[in-house]
Amino acid sequence: MLEHNSFNKVMNEKLGECLGINKERNSVLVLSSVAFTLMFAVWLQFGILAIPIQKEFNLSDTQFYWLTALPILNGSIWRLFTGIWADKFGGRKVMLVLLLLAAIPTALLSKAESVTTLFILAFFIGIAGNSFSSGIAWNSAWFPREKQGFALGVFGAGNVGASVTKLIGPIIITATASTTFLGGLVLGGWRLIPVIYAVLLVIMAAIIYFFTPRNDRKPGSTIPMREQIKPLKEVRVWRFALYYTVMFGAYVALASMLPKYYEAQFGIVLWKAALLTALFIFPASLLRPLGGFLSDTIGARKIMYWTFIVILLSSGLLMMPQGHIVVEVAKSKSASGVIEILPWQVNLVFFTIITVILGSAMGIGKAAVYKHIPEYFPDRVGAVGGLVGALGALGGFLLLPIFGYTQELSGIKSSPFAVLFFLALISLLWMHVVVMRLLQKSSPNLLHIFERQHKE
Repeated sequence: MLEHNSFNKVMNEKLGECLGINKERNSVLVLSSVAFTLMFAVWLQFGILAIPIQKEFNLSDTQFYWLTALPILNGSIWRLFTGIWADKFGGRKVMLVLLLLAAIPTALLSKAESVTTLFILAFFIGIAGNSFSSGIAWNSAWFPREKQGFALGVFGAGNVGASVTKLIGPIIITATASTTFLGGLVLGGWRLIPVIYAVLLVIMAAIIYFFTPRNDRKPGSTIPMREQIKPLKEVRVWRFALYYTVMFGAYVALASMLPKYYEAQFGIVLWKAALLTALFIFPASLLRPLGGFLSDTIGARKIMYWTFIVILLSSGLLMMPQGHIVVEVAKSKSASGVIEILPWQVNLVFFTIITVILGSAMGIGKAAVYKHIPEYFPDRVGAVGGLVGALGALGGFLLLPIFGYTQELSGIKSSPFAVLFFLALISLLWMHVVVMRLLQKSSPNLLHIFERQHKE
């Protein structure tokens, strides 16, 4: 009887594999994706919270940008290690630890009474951002190579968590202003949001603990740390990190910056600015599975070419200063006039449409970047994915103050998009040079054949 049951169990598992069905694997993908969505919402909550915080604490614009940037910094610097630890100790354990660690400073944020406390807690809340590399390693360990692009794309769609605070934040802040809960223990307004997030983080940790397989897969458990970080010496890894800075770092920076940009540039209220920012975030997150699928079927390199081109066109339109060029013209010896040429004006509708297109390209491109990692480093996904994710997120941290300083120095509000344009241009040129070298190396006579045919 026992042998019969064991046989049925094995046959069911084999049948499930053939049909692409695996309950344990699917539970890892679904629950890690939900956890990552929540962690991402916690990580980028200051994109909205910093606006009422700035007014309450009289923060300067520079302080505003640093407040939004500090969580991104802490969500970057540990990604390499969380990826390695996930390979070594198991992604489930690392995800549980990150959920609980993020809950503590998030809960304390609701009681912050000084600017110093705000900045310290903002930094520690950033630990939530490191959940990405641990989740990538966790899912890579459970999915076969031919399905990793789609699986990692589904998990990465948790980036949509950046829109959660944009959607619910303004409503909660407005509806609960000057209100207290639990006998005054919990305050309303912006302070209520971190309390809600802290409770959800603890609940999510309990769900992960009880409903994901305890037999964690640990592809790097027997690999020494020196071997784990060995791929970091390769230039290719750092090139992938630059690509990810464009696709993800810039996405994070824009998701944090756009609500304030909408307010300042177009004079709209917070809830509308948050909603329009969510329109950028949704495709930048939800199209990531599509990017993974296209990378699996068409090829990641082709997808990278198209996404870079779309990003260049979109940021090129948005970076142009609004107004016109004034040319002085002498009408006579005693009189002169001016001619206004090349007028350029970006209205709210046009700006929103272009940012949606920009976000779509970033969403697809993020998956294409990560498709390269298990292809080139199948046994080092945690380490390489951690470094690429760390540098990409670190790019988002650096881009926020760079956006602020370029606006301040140039006096042009659209200058952040010029920074993105040139960053994408450098990445595309570098990728193209590498591709041409690979083609020439694999077919050294191909170029000469083309040239001879052209002459004939």
